[in-house]
Amino acid sequence: MADILVYVGTYSNDPEVGIQRLRMDLDTGRLQHAGTTKGVQSPFFVALDGPRRRLFSTTGPDERNVGPDGGAIAFAIDPASGALTRLNEQPTGGAMPCYLALDRSGRWVLVANYNSGSVAVLPVGSDGRLGAATCVVQHRGSSVDPARQEGPHVHSIVLDPSERFAFAADLGTDRVMAYRFDAVAGSLTPADPPFAAVQAGAGPRHLAFHPNGRFAYLVNELDNTAVVFAYDPTRGALSVVQTIPLLPAGYAGTSYGADLQILPSGDFMYASNREQNSIVIYAIDSRTGRLRLVDHQACPAWPWNLAVAPGSGFLLAACQRADCVVAFRVDRTTGRLEPTGQQVAVPKPVCVEFLRL
Repeated sequence: MADILVYVGTYSNDPEVGIQRLRMDLDTGRLQHAGTTKGVQSPFFVALDGPRRRLFSTTGPDERNVGPDGGAIAFAIDPASGALTRLNEQPTGGAMPCYLALDRSGRWVLVANYNSGSVAVLPVGSDGRLGAATCVVQHRGSSVDPARQEGPHVHSIVLDPSERFAFAADLGTDRVMAYRFDAVAGSLTPADPPFAAVQAGAGPRHLAFHPNGRFAYLVNELDNTAVVFAYDPTRGALSVVQTIPLLPAGYAGTSYGADLQILPSGDFMYASNREQNSIVIYAIDSRTGRLRLVDHQACPAWPWNLAVAPGSGFLLAACQRADCVVAFRVDRTTGRLEPTGQQVAVPKPVCVEFLRL
């Protein structure tokens, strides 16, 4: 039996729920509860520095709270059990931090603040503690949906494969903002061009790069589409190649695109549909980057974030409204997902991350 740890961020607004820890059998997909780190309010997103045994989490009120509260917490990971020891907390320079990204050196944490529509960079000390933000950039603008796009709402920030550029998906402005990332100063400055625009009302949410570095993929929350970008790594420029629906043909109900994951092989992409409650599967053309629909796999209610297990044999879905994390087996030839019957109860799960001890 090959066990791996799974850390689960939750969105319950109850500090007692905190960060959940699971064990997963990589042979069978079996999931078991392994522990809880309490005292963290709405750890909406977690990010791991496996080599240095560190975990970083967002914390703060839910999205209906418009106050300035929001922070990032650093934890040390016990090398034997995976238990978390809190190191410190720092403000993220905005309201409702909802996404974290780590650079490969483990020296910097990049943060997306949803409610305030800003991004920040926080340094990580040699002891794993977070320092005060070295950079905070406030986005400006709005778009066509008066309820969701009255102002900027940054939903994610990721580094490109070279880590020379960072990209922030702004749901409120229908733009993916592009920044040059200075890994010496911990600063973000606008790239040229400074953004890539998508269709008005799309609501950019999560972005991921193809393993070959030539393409990037975006899930839009509001119009339920995926966008394929060609990527110029010399300029940090994204250009739209394709826009494709996330939902099945003929579906007329409400739904919200959430997360996307790409297999390390680069052959298939998965994205989650909340309310329609499915995971959409696409084949990726490695030459053009374009997506081709393979299937929609039914999933428990509100699949939020997804995670591909090391070895790519399984995919996990954090199903917030079903209060569970569920495992699917991945067919690496066809890309299709097979329900394993393996799931574990977790209150309001929204983020899943793997760690080998």
